[in-house]
Amino acid sequence: MRRVVLAGRGDLAEWRDAARAFAAAGISPEEIDWREKDEEADLAFQRDAMPPAPIMARKPMIVPTAFIDLAETVLCHSDPVRFSLLYRLLWRLQLDRQLLEVASDEDVVRARLMAKNVRRDAHKMTAFVRFKEVGAVSADRRKFLAWFEPDHHIVRRTAPFFQRRFTDMDWLIATPKGSAAWDGERLMLNDAPCEKPNLTDATDELWRTYYASIFNPARLKLKAMQSEMPKKYWKNLPEADLIPGLIASAESKVRAMAAREATQSLPFHDRLQEAARNIPVVPEAPAGTLEALRADAAVCTRCPLHATATQTVFGEGPRDAEVMFVGEQPGDQEDISGRPFVGPAGRLLDQVIAEAGIDRSRLYVTNAVKHFKYEPRGKRRIHQKPNMGEVKHCRWWLDLEMALVKPKLIVAMGATALAALTDAKQRLQDVRGKAIAIDDRRTLFVTVHPSYLLRIPDERLKAEELARFREDMAKIQRLMAAAG
Repeated sequence: MRRVVLAGRGDLAEWRDAARAFAAAGISPEEIDWREKDEEADLAFQRDAMPPAPIMARKPMIVPTAFIDLAETVLCHSDPVRFSLLYRLLWRLQLDRQLLEVASDEDVVRARLMAKNVRRDAHKMTAFVRFKEVGAVSADRRKFLAWFEPDHHIVRRTAPFFQRRFTDMDWLIATPKGSAAWDGERLMLNDAPCEKPNLTDATDELWRTYYASIFNPARLKLKAMQSEMPKKYWKNLPEADLIPGLIASAESKVRAMAAREATQSLPFHDRLQEAARNIPVVPEAPAGTLEALRADAAVCTRCPLHATATQTVFGEGPRDAEVMFVGEQPGDQEDISGRPFVGPAGRLLDQVIAEAGIDRSRLYVTNAVKHFKYEPRGKRRIHQKPNMGEVKHCRWWLDLEMALVKPKLIVAMGATALAALTDAKQRLQDVRGKAIAIDDRRTLFVTVHPSYLLRIPDERLKAEELARFREDMAKIQRLMAAAG
């Protein structure tokens, strides 16, 4: 049995030199006893740790780059078995160059798990190191000290991150597995274990204030929290002493939040109500007219969308229109102007129906949903598709519009409009371009929404779909002519 003793502090060169020597001598994994250096270990054992002379006729070992990257990470693990595991993989790779791609291999699985643990430990170090100010190096440069307790030998691996991030200050990170220090010019590494210092500073209270302000009791998930911030790190985090109390009070705070929510108006509701009060008073429209229906819809609160939209965007067109176009919902420009189909999609629709010989002034144009649903992103409002609950709430207004206008032909533009007009669940592509009888008085025609055409990134596909849309409009024109 051959013996080798390594310092085992994550040094790839140390293990690689020993592995090369044993491999050159043709010594199999079963013949080597790998050990991690121990100051109290038998000196005779350590003297017997050198490999024999190489076999000159033996071919040098060749490994893929992926193995070098894997070995460099695994050697940072604290399990002593890492040396023999890597040597066994090295030996087996000479017979199977694709070994590392075998996801079910026991050695590969174990090595990759070790590498994952090392990477996770390094990530936790970058997340949970807390520097304490211990003095000043000069008038414009301060000195800091931090303590961390890693599971593995990751100090050398992680130190360059702190050098890049905190290059403008002098710091020392002490751990039981060594230390790293930066003086503004040199990154100094030491494998000697350190003792935990007893330090506090003014930033501890800042960490507590910050953590208390971002803690959301309504989203508390203990398992997820402890997965991201394991308890073993709590003792070295100034904000961690707040955690037990925050957890204990979470349930009562959630109940209090729910009670307050019941008495508070929805977001933007007060602003919109104030705007509504400032709208000039107009004579009340006669009951049973589109004007009266539009006035009723202007103060609709049937679903939460009214709270964030600027205003209700009602249908537009003649009372006796024989054709009704139904889209999905108003967009950003429609929400601001209060009129349907005046944005980019509306302009495209105007262009195509004009090419087909259709007069828009003869059409009644509306949407399945009357309020703009969006997600704020900076200064922009990004369209969000309404859900079926919101579509069903707004079906009330759509039914009343159809009852008053009594169109002979209804054009559903897009899947949302199709769902609002029919109870059957069907794919838009299965019924697109077809005239479907709703009853003995009305016909439904299905096509895409013009906004769909504007979102197609591929120019060839966009041209094809635009041509199909023009064909659909031509069919609608023929249906209008036949009905007239």
